[in-house]
Amino acid sequence: MPRKTRIDAPGAIHHIVIRGIERRRIFRNDADRNNFTERLGKIISDTQTACLGWVLIPNHAHLLLRTGLVPLSTVMRRLLTGYAVSFNRKYRRHGHLFQNRYKSILCQEDLYLRELVRYIHLNPLRARLVSDMKALDRYPWSGHSAIVGKISREWQDTESVLKLFGDKISTARKGYRGFVEKGISEGKRPDLTGGGLIRSLGGWQQVKALRKAGIRYKGDERILGDGEFVERLLKAHEERLERRYALQAKGYDFDTVVAQVAKTLDMNVGIVLGRGKDPQTVKARSLLCYWANRELGMSTVELSHRLRISQSAVSRASLRGEEIAVQSNFRL
Repeated sequence: MPRKTRIDAPGAIHHIVIRGIERRRIFRNDADRNNFTERLGKIISDTQTACLGWVLIPNHAHLLLRTGLVPLSTVMRRLLTGYAVSFNRKYRRHGHLFQNRYKSILCQEDLYLRELVRYIHLNPLRARLVSDMKALDRYPWSGHSAIVGKISREWQDTESVLKLFGDKISTARKGYRGFVEKGISEGKRPDLTGGGLIRSLGGWQQVKALRKAGIRYKGDERILGDGEFVERLLKAHEERLERRYALQAKGYDFDTVVAQVAKTLDMNVGIVLGRGKDPQTVKARSLLCYWANRELGMSTVELSHRLRISQSAVSRASLRGEEIAVQSNFRL
């Protein structure tokens, strides 16, 4: 059965779980953890992605990210590929480091953000990496220590989390810490990580109650939220896919998009495919990256090869291209 495409949109919140293949360690020591967090911080900053929560456990990691204009797939590809190459080189190993694809669940913010931040940051206690809340407050491989003010991380978005607990920072930190501490007794939360429909409803009891009442509820394993939220996201996602398929059915490919950019900007194809920092070339390349990547579905890897620029340059160009398209009302 083919796997489903990921659902993403600017501003969406994703709970991401990364696991080592065969449950093996992906972090063997603090040097590995530093390597991963430094990469995470740089990519978060470069792509204007907000990191609301994170934690590193020896054989897996959790991230809570709010995507900007750079797609989640691009952010995660850069992070995981770079780390895996570095890890394999360091330990002279070959093959996959991570278990299949990373798991990504798009979450309804108003219902689940507080719960997810708490669930993620309690992982070191559940895994017995720390003994109590005081130790958790200073655990360096989790976003919790930055939220409570014990460690400073410029790339972590602590402000968005603290706003959920108060306007004054000291009050908010106290409220947040108390909320996290209350979650210790709850243990594991399958409603936050399990199957889509069951998770979205909060467990089998709620599912059974609705079924007895003759109510059918829309669910999807890629989404954590109520029925209306799930349906709205699926509809938007399907519309984007339908447009992509329609373009492909009309014969749109890379060369077609290049020609369309040249026509739209009234310039020679050579300028569109040119290199360098000439304003016209940058504008054309930006629109090309946006349409090819976000509209047609070409990967940043393929575009980087075709345009002879880095993947990060493709991502930045795509961001500029979207602004150009919106401001000038350009359509592919």
